[in-house]
Amino acid sequence: MVEGWFGGEADAFHLLGTRCSACATVFFPREDVHCRNPRCAGGELAEVPLSRRGRVWSYTDGRYRPPSPYVTDPELPWEPYALIAVELAAERIVVLGQGVPGLSLADLAVGMEVEVVPGVLHEDAETVWTTWQWRPTTGVRA
Repeated sequence: MVEGWFGGEADAFHLLGTRCSACATVFFPREDVHCRNPRCAGGELAEVPLSRRGRVWSYTDGRYRPPSPYVTDPELPWEPYALIAVELAAERIVVLGQGVPGLSLADLAVGMEVEVVPGVLHEDAETVWTTWQWRPTTGVRA
């Protein structure tokens, strides 16, 4: 979990970005120091909730265990997951994230609508690390 990257729970869960007051560019992950738009002289950066829904821009799968600092239990077998790039039209950005557990590449198509939901990245006896995941808004393809 990265503090300040998302908020809310259940149906109110959303990603948090920042918007520049001078050029209206939206950033995710958030930017709290300066506008990253090279054509902008800079303005105030304000936190904004990002759209909860977007369209699949591209996708692939994660078939290998990522290196540290990704947290996994090396004693458990690695479970591949869908990795989805989602275009948020209102913000004019693409956000990368995992698909919900059980979602396969066969279930995805470029242009299909997905929504952001909370997910568990890793958990142990003391801590649950929360992240965001993408879930299709309608039934998955056969």
